[in-house]
Amino acid sequence: MTYSGAVKVGGPADVHELTDLMISKVAVGPMDNNSYLLRCRATGEQLLIDAAAEPATLLRLIGDDSIASVVTTHRHGDHWQALAEVVAATGARTYAGRYDAEGIPVPTDVPVEDGDEIAVGRVRLTARHLVGHTPGSIALVYDDPHGPPHVFTGDCLFPGGPGRTTNPEEFDSLMAGLEAKVFGVLPDETWIYPGHGNDTTLGAERPHLAEWRARGW
Repeated sequence: MTYSGAVKVGGPADVHELTDLMISKVAVGPMDNNSYLLRCRATGEQLLIDAAAEPATLLRLIGDDSIASVVTTHRHGDHWQALAEVVAATGARTYAGRYDAEGIPVPTDVPVEDGDEIAVGRVRLTARHLVGHTPGSIALVYDDPHGPPHVFTGDCLFPGGPGRTTNPEEFDSLMAGLEAKVFGVLPDETWIYPGHGNDTTLGAERPHLAEWRARGW
């Protein structure tokens, strides 16, 4: 199967099959949000990134095996509209960045700090705190031992630039975080899974860092 990362609301999920992890991407809701279901191939344990909208769609994707955890990448409402219903149906443990947890109406069981690890079966994801789009946004890094890294960036990084900020200080903070914690430490082959739209790679975006800095968004 060939994974493209191009999904549409109402359409099927696209599945990225890695050696130790299955990543299913689906688009939901009026803002074309991406939700990602991660499944450990060794244990079958599952984790959902951003219960954004359409709880029925997400619960069908999750299937009979349920999920152990839901991670919300940041506090903006389009990323948690289905969270309450998904948690009620699955009993999943909730994770979010410590500084965004208060803005998410479903209680956060585990407030996440920079560098914390989140497990899905035998797979480990490392959280990176990125300040600018929101105070507590987190990206999740899967350092695949069998290939390039994979990063779930929420609304902090997209094809074509960083996420939306509202003033120069927020923009500078987000760019500094991306440069230090993502571009500065991960290779060009790193696969990027954003909160909306198509996927990209760090190699595709790296040549444009100076351009983003110059334009200020």
